[in-house]
Amino acid sequence: MSTVKESAKNRIQLLPKPAFTPHLSSIMVLLFAMVSAMAVANVYFAQPLLDIMAGELNVSPSTIGLVVTLTQAGYALGLIFIVPLGDLWDRRKLIIGQLLLSAAALILASFAPTFSLLLMAMLIIGLMAVVVQVVVAFAATLAPEQQRGKVVGKVTSGIVLGILLARFISGAMADFAGWRSVYFCSAAMMLLMAIVLYFVMPPAAKSAPSSYRQLLLSLCELFINERELRIRATLALLIFMAFSVLWTAMVLPLSSPYYALSHSQVGLFGLAGVAGALAASHAGQRADRGLGAKTTQIALALLLLSWLPIAFLPHSLWWLVLGVVILDFAVQAVHVTNQSIIFALRPDAQSRLVAGYMLFYSIGSAIGAIATTWVFAHAGWSGVCMLGATISAVAILFLHLTYRKDSTCVIN
Repeated sequence: MSTVKESAKNRIQLLPKPAFTPHLSSIMVLLFAMVSAMAVANVYFAQPLLDIMAGELNVSPSTIGLVVTLTQAGYALGLIFIVPLGDLWDRRKLIIGQLLLSAAALILASFAPTFSLLLMAMLIIGLMAVVVQVVVAFAATLAPEQQRGKVVGKVTSGIVLGILLARFISGAMADFAGWRSVYFCSAAMMLLMAIVLYFVMPPAAKSAPSSYRQLLLSLCELFINERELRIRATLALLIFMAFSVLWTAMVLPLSSPYYALSHSQVGLFGLAGVAGALAASHAGQRADRGLGAKTTQIALALLLLSWLPIAFLPHSLWWLVLGVVILDFAVQAVHVTNQSIIFALRPDAQSRLVAGYMLFYSIGSAIGAIATTWVFAHAGWSGVCMLGATISAVAILFLHLTYRKDSTCVIN
């Protein structure tokens, strides 16, 4: 009898130790969404403040745009060189470190006595703002596989909220206490979130190539080997190009003498976008049920349809509100679905997957902004709507051309 017990005991001892078990509470998801909203807002705070900054720092209107340019450049560099580190280092330490550096850069911006120091601060702010992508990848790692899309949808909703509300918040705060108060308060929030996450965020095991150089090279290999990543990244480029077309051009007719809306009033349209973005957060749950492809098809059709009410802006602001809600719903639905699908490709490379994907997001946003200003100058609001509708139609065509029955990205 004792021999049987000893044999059973030996067999138990030979069993492998359990691997890292993902765990993500609802409170942790909420905190991830909050820190994502606050961090990404830092990239967009400056847009309605440029005229005030230019006046205080004695900078010409043509030069003050460097504030936005360097922030976006820093964000793009961070996607390439910082976000992949989430697969090499402990994401907990990486997130907290980025939040602390972000707080330092925001304090520098709030007290910058010269334009040069402000630009330096903005570059660092952009670099550190990519913490949101490290957070998304971390949340996807911690979430159970059957709930990954749902979790990604909730955290991504925080990012969209930050983007849409940043302009309104910064404009309102600048009217009340000056533009420097925006960055000082944001620094305090970054510091607070770093402290909170330090005590509640679980550590994560690293799983990546052994060197930083190999890590970056593997990012290219992912695009070569993963067809779904190439498809979803291209869709991201197109949908955020359309998103940028609307939000870049919208301020131009609304601030014209015909409407004469203030920056704060224009920012209120972001609240309409919030409604659409929040409604689309459930797209991740549909992806968890294997309906990601169908969701993409419907959302892209809505994206194209949204430009019809948007085109009626000269006749009514309410048509614009309707169009904004539909467009933001469509973009967010595709975005959440995209991320849910790519995170399922390689669980060991989620930081690199999101880095590559979001790089296309940034490229699309930049192209959309550049094209929109030129089109509005030459063809007005109707030209802008035609541009947005054309990009949306190209996205639908691309999805159709990449159809393959055995692909997770398209309709089965």
